[in-house]
Amino acid sequence: MAAGTLLATTACASGDGAAADSETAAAVAERPLAAQTTTPSPTATGSVSATPSANATTSPAAPLSEAGARNALITSADIEDDWVQVKDPESWRDKLLIGEVDTAQFVTGKADAADCQRLVDSLYDETLLGRPSGASALNGFQEGQSRLLYQVASYDKAALDKSMAWLAKLPDTCDQFTLTGGDSGDRTVQVVEASLPKEGDARQGLTVTMKGTTNGDPVTLTLDVAVVRVGNDAITITNGGLDGADEDTTKTAVEQGTERLKEVQAGRTPTPTPSNLD
Repeated sequence: MAAGTLLATTACASGDGAAADSETAAAVAERPLAAQTTTPSPTATGSVSATPSANATTSPAAPLSEAGARNALITSADIEDDWVQVKDPESWRDKLLIGEVDTAQFVTGKADAADCQRLVDSLYDETLLGRPSGASALNGFQEGQSRLLYQVASYDKAALDKSMAWLAKLPDTCDQFTLTGGDSGDRTVQVVEASLPKEGDARQGLTVTMKGTTNGDPVTLTLDVAVVRVGNDAITITNGGLDGADEDTTKTAVEQGTERLKEVQAGRTPTPTPSNLD
């Protein structure tokens, strides 16, 4: 991946904000529907980790369709505040967290560095949990210099469990590392575990903090990362920016998004969220 900057410059961020204000239509980036399994999927709430609860029960769920993935997406009304949906959240991947992990500081070997590089490369991508095996839908929201990327997708169950386990170990293997490359110099990245509402069958939360410089000025980029598995499907959230990460927004997105996905899995169309929430 080509070396780049910590984040878009202030001028770029301002331009994004202006564009976001004028783009009110929902943005959905769909992926082709691939072969999917009809294995019964857990529905009971699990533990706060990538491991399902021992008390979880299973019930049949139809494979996620493209229409279902779109219906399961949250809207700006679900997360309230001044979030505005944008048309092309896929373009964000070229502006955030670009660089190469410095392997010299990893005394435990190259495996840890590879894990950290995978995290950096996929934070504003649709591949944080790997490539979906089935339907996928994506939208994004912007509020000031903060961005929220939201994805609903269907995965191969074994691959999904493996990805959840990978996320769970990142606070240990990638607790602190350095990104190099680009015009911003070295950037220090820290990864810590974050708590999430007890939604879905399994979940994993992280807070990623990056400190560096942009145009010679010190900046701190803070991102919440939240993943919730519901059967063979999952929601993925990346929320934050130069203004920090709003933990309440992340948790609200988890709660609202999980319920919408469950409705879709049950064969129902989620009720539109009122826009005048208190």
